[in-house]
Amino acid sequence: MSIVVDGSIALSWVLPDESAPATQHIRERIEAGIRPLVPSHWQLEVANALWMAERRNRISQADTSAALAAFQKLDIETDAETAQRAGSDTLALARQHTLSIYDAAYLELAMRRGAPLASLDGSLRNAARKLKVAVLPKAV
Repeated sequence: MSIVVDGSIALSWVLPDESAPATQHIRERIEAGIRPLVPSHWQLEVANALWMAERRNRISQADTSAALAAFQKLDIETDAETAQRAGSDTLALARQHTLSIYDAAYLELAMRRGAPLASLDGSLRNAARKLKVAVLPKAV
């Protein structure tokens, strides 16, 4: 089984001021064997957010390095079809639900792979619910 994990969830695992029990539970499920699945831009999104947190003195350079190393240990599957679908299915979802292309890519991936979507983003969660995609955590 897989679970689509967006950047907000992953960042909640490593940014002390964004940690939450519900998102830690998702990480525990992944560590227990559920495969994390991400669109191809995920690594850039997460690395950029960590860099921004570092620039704002929320975390140190060592924290960024440790976070990226921790993500490497999770055996995250990067979807190979994200870019091919950007101008078609993903763009259609973005238009339909007023999402960024980046957020719509998570939704498209979850729909295509029949996987639940883990996100803290309210607009993305609402769009997923409208399309009957399972959303985690259950409550935010």
